[in-house]
Amino acid sequence: MEKAFDVLVIDDDPIHRRALSLELETLGCRVVQAGSSSEALAAVRSDAFAAVFLDLGLGSAGGLELLPVLLGQGSRPAVVVTATQPSVETAVETLRQGAKDFLPKPISPVQIEGVIARLKGGKKRRGKAPETETPSEEALLDVSLETRSARMRAALDAARRAAVSDASVLLRGENGTGKTVLARMIHQMSTRRDGPFVVVNCPSLPEDLLMSELFGHVQGAFTGALHNRSGRVEMAESGTLFLDEIGEIQPKLQSKLLRFLQEKVFERVGDSRSLRADVRVLAATSRNLEAGVREGRFREDLLFRLNVVEIVLPPLRERGEDILPLAQGFLALFARLARRPALVLSPAAERLLRGYAWPGNVRELRNAIERAGILWPGPVLEPAAFPDRMGAQSGDGPRLGGWHTLEEIEREHIERVIEQIPNLEDAARILGIDDSTLWRKRKKFGKSESDRAKESP
Repeated sequence: MEKAFDVLVIDDDPIHRRALSLELETLGCRVVQAGSSSEALAAVRSDAFAAVFLDLGLGSAGGLELLPVLLGQGSRPAVVVTATQPSVETAVETLRQGAKDFLPKPISPVQIEGVIARLKGGKKRRGKAPETETPSEEALLDVSLETRSARMRAALDAARRAAVSDASVLLRGENGTGKTVLARMIHQMSTRRDGPFVVVNCPSLPEDLLMSELFGHVQGAFTGALHNRSGRVEMAESGTLFLDEIGEIQPKLQSKLLRFLQEKVFERVGDSRSLRADVRVLAATSRNLEAGVREGRFREDLLFRLNVVEIVLPPLRERGEDILPLAQGFLALFARLARRPALVLSPAAERLLRGYAWPGNVRELRNAIERAGILWPGPVLEPAAFPDRMGAQSGDGPRLGGWHTLEEIEREHIERVIEQIPNLEDAARILGIDDSTLWRKRKKFGKSESDRAKESP
């Protein structure tokens, strides 16, 4: 006799709570309901649950505060988070903390059945699809989507709206801006979340091998084809296929991909038999595809098919307000992974990070923080902890045109002048202010009277 699958449903909306519970009961689950945090805590203290459905809109504090408590239970239940009109940032945060899934409301019976089947280990997939499991904390944060930038928030909002459809989405942006992470989040928030998420890195293979990688091949199709092999399209059945750097594929493959997008039909290499696949396609590029169309390197009709929804991710240099929060988040992550005490940035290191242009975007920032956290011996990271190229590009202080306040620019300029002209009267004359104004500014910047006396002749 199969052991009962015990589920706790936590939701302060009695209608939603009861509807979800009834659906779970039809799937053979034993369900306990909780309408508040206190009821939920009492339930997990008295019983061990295999799964918990937690609504983030729970009470005044919200379910996000209850999530780590549930994950810390001895029975370690699988927590499925639900939310009304969730943001991508919320999905990222819950998955980072350890939730198994994230379901935007309203939740369909098909979604509930898929989640329970997967939690029970009963969902079978065709073939072994790479890149289909929930990413680890480190992988999830490869490029963080957290932001204070209005442009980045607009991109995330567009992704959330696009996620509920089956339309093709084209993600544009420089390398390292987070296109793969955003594609994964779109999949996670879509109705296909219980299907595989399959990634194809288009520049990694020559055209013929990429054709086989995408569509599969039959035995004898080419030298070395010893067996029939399914391609990534078949592996992504009922899920999402993500084509990274789509602008790199050659014309022959472009025509086959266009046919698949139009008809959902394809053939394995070496086979005349047509196959069908129910797959949503997301694509990403750091290239200017319109220029490729003008130059005859990229098909215009394929661009139209891929670009039903376009989302542009801004480079990090245009998200200056995000640099320090991202760096501090990476510092906390790497300190935790390396089991090191907390790491912090010195003021000079903060100025260095803000002044650097970050051509590799958030991925470069992540790598720089990881390197510094490994090699720097102390808990406070100084500019010397970072690669020399950063100091060479950004200088020792704020960069004109960078994301700095006027006060930061003024302070840096005053201190640099005084380094060369220790006499404050002469320094004030060079700066175009009187010496009392200079003294007040230096006092505001934290320079003491004793400092001033030492620097006077």
